[in-house]
Amino acid sequence: MNNNLSTLEFVLKNYKNFNARATRDALIAYWRHIEGGGKMFWAVAGAMSSAQLGITLAPAIRAGLIHGMSVTGANLEESLFRLVAHNHYKDFPDYRYFTKEDDTKILEDRMRRVTDTSIPEDEAFRAVEKHIVPMWEEATRNGTRRFWHEYFYDLIQMIDKEKHQGNADECWLLAAAQNNIPIVVPGYEDSTFGNIFASHVKHGDASASIAKSGVEYMGELYDQYQRLSEGKGIGFFQIGGGIAGDFPICVVPSLKYDMELPAKPWAYFCQISDSTTSYGSYSGATPNEKITWDKLTQDTPMFVVESDATIVAPLMLQALLEMKANPEEANNLIAKYI
Repeated sequence: MNNNLSTLEFVLKNYKNFNARATRDALIAYWRHIEGGGKMFWAVAGAMSSAQLGITLAPAIRAGLIHGMSVTGANLEESLFRLVAHNHYKDFPDYRYFTKEDDTKILEDRMRRVTDTSIPEDEAFRAVEKHIVPMWEEATRNGTRRFWHEYFYDLIQMIDKEKHQGNADECWLLAAAQNNIPIVVPGYEDSTFGNIFASHVKHGDASASIAKSGVEYMGELYDQYQRLSEGKGIGFFQIGGGIAGDFPICVVPSLKYDMELPAKPWAYFCQISDSTTSYGSYSGATPNEKITWDKLTQDTPMFVVESDATIVAPLMLQALLEMKANPEEANNLIAKYI
């Protein structure tokens, strides 16, 4: 086995059928798109930051494998939490067997459980609040208006490195901020700091207008998409469903029908989700349905991996990092196994 491409070779050698094959084929198509000069847009739902996806996501951003993102407000802030409060997180591997009393004890310990891990309120929420609220207050005084992620981009780069508890190299938000990756955060109000912001607006400490709206995010995405889709086009890589995915993928039909501007279709589509298809389910909808909404075309390479994104995404990202570092050897391996 090639030690420089051990993950890629493992996938090529072992992933032959079912969701494994979908993972392999999506990986190779992703590589071919990037290798040909294309770009990739990631939509990240779920609690991926709390699940520490940044371990592979941050290096992928720095390596030029990700060129734009749509994330929930929770994933945005939880990447920051992992950087500043990592040592205070507590894991609960036996969470499936918890009683209501067990979870009440977690609440009383000022922890907020996310499946099998937890976010420490004082070291995460309250510590960050001390830094971001003055930013909101200053913006209110100055009449400054910014996108939600821009506050976090500034904040995460301002924090003293001595206050980092997590590995900065594994913080995707820091990597995105340092590389100025275009980001949209649709529905950011539905997050802990979205709630905190609302409370300060209600108390009169901050103006709601200092955070640009979702409508303005879409307007910005119109411009971003037109730039990113130049040349070989931009693909769409989606983890989970909901607004993180549905909001940005709509930019293509909106440009065409609402703005009446030419827009390239998405050049690639892959979704990792364990949601089942049901009546009206976006998370479980098959890619073909998106053809009817003019988001994808019959020629778009499409992949669905019905699995746990915390397993599949790091595997794909690690393989892509190996391929990016060793392109000629990677292509030789692909030719050998496929």
